[in-house]
Amino acid sequence: MELRDPRPQALSGVRTWLAAGARVVLLAGPTALAFLKSGYYEDVRLVAAIVAWALVAVLAVVADGPVVPRTTAVRLAVGGLLALTLWTLLSRAWAPLAGPAGDDAQRDVLYLGVLIAAALAWRPRAWASSVEVALALGTLVVIGYGVLGRVLPGLIDLHPSSYAGGRLDQPLTYWNAMGALAAIGFVLWARIAGDELRAQGLRVLAVAAALPTGLALYLTYSRGALAAVACGLLVLALLAPTWRQLRAILLAVMGAAIVSAIASRLDGVASVSGSLGHREAQGALMLSILVAAMIAAAAVQAWLCRGEREGRLSVERLPLAPWMRRAGWAAAIAVALLPFALAAVSERGEDNPRFGASVERLASTGSNRYAYWRVALRTAADHPLAGVGAGGFRVEWLRERPFREAVRDAHSLYFETLAELGLVGFVLLCALLAGVLLAVRRVIEADAALATGPAAALAVWAAHAGVDWDWEMPALTLVAVVLAGMLLAQAEVARRG
Repeated sequence: MELRDPRPQALSGVRTWLAAGARVVLLAGPTALAFLKSGYYEDVRLVAAIVAWALVAVLAVVADGPVVPRTTAVRLAVGGLLALTLWTLLSRAWAPLAGPAGDDAQRDVLYLGVLIAAALAWRPRAWASSVEVALALGTLVVIGYGVLGRVLPGLIDLHPSSYAGGRLDQPLTYWNAMGALAAIGFVLWARIAGDELRAQGLRVLAVAAALPTGLALYLTYSRGALAAVACGLLVLALLAPTWRQLRAILLAVMGAAIVSAIASRLDGVASVSGSLGHREAQGALMLSILVAAMIAAAAVQAWLCRGEREGRLSVERLPLAPWMRRAGWAAAIAVALLPFALAAVSERGEDNPRFGASVERLASTGSNRYAYWRVALRTAADHPLAGVGAGGFRVEWLRERPFREAVRDAHSLYFETLAELGLVGFVLLCALLAGVLLAVRRVIEADAALATGPAAALAVWAAHAGVDWDWEMPALTLVAVVLAGMLLAQAEVARRG
């Protein structure tokens, strides 16, 4: 008989449970913040930052592998965000307003903690493969709650803000952020539906989940989010150029387009118009149609999966010539840059889009964003190296604005960083993005199935962050941070492998 010391085995079990708990908190965090006004305000943001750094401490002890990163991608991304956070803190010395500068620094501290924790948490592939599904479910919970407020107004009263004008803005409190979150969720569901490594039941459910997500995207009337989702779907098709993935994308898009077209004819759903009784009647009709469409889409997906399994439908790679792939990437970049071009050539004037929830908004190009960007770039030219200081754009806008409008942000992460943190801050931001891009490339080479969905979702976020203030919405940006952290973790694993 051999006696063994039970303590190492018990300690190993504790480590496993602690790591699992930390991962669950990381995955649930963005969804929880979505119902706390996106984590925009200081009290919630500080608690979230404390939790994030507590997770870093736990994972540093219980996570697999070394804590210090060994790949260029991880060092560049984490080091870039760390330096950006320190530079933001330092800029308080010359920022015109200490309060907003402190808010920016707090957000950076939160994002840095989550990025480090995610880079430590997702090294086991089994856990890494769950990130895509878990975050897609989280977006569905948030987006689904907003949609239920439209189709069940008598049961769920979301108290839409008056400045939303009927656009879907709850629970994030901002319609464009809701649109961006829906765009990320839609791309993730489309990827899951076309992923050959996923169970057939999950692929079927993914197509059904894409329909309410696409409907929510439409109800936000967010033109920037529509451009971002188009960019993300192009990236998805290019990273997974198979007939299986293409069919999944087309089915999800067609289903979402049909339910959105029907919703556009129901003013009680599309714009929260009419009495409560009117909205309840139209909501019940829309809910019935949505459920029927989800069932039909799921049935079609099940038939497609069966055809793939029996060999009746091709699952081979698309016959794309090199020039076609290059054209595809050029198209994705062009779609991402389209909002910038439209804002530049059609600055808001006589062609102002109608306020609120109207189809006309989607066909219009008028916007104030070009004016915001012009002031931001002029500020960057006046303070090229260090910028005007974190949170200082709002002061520059009041000084130089061409029309009376209260604006706090430049509605572009990239232009605002140039204006407030100068070339130094912009270079550090680019280091963060370059590190994530290097991680995407490394993981695609080692495990393309794992990297494709997160990479396409990050393309959505990066495109939309260029035309709105996503960085100030933790519930939205943390989805991207967790996805980026997973890719960084897998890049570290790929190096060891």
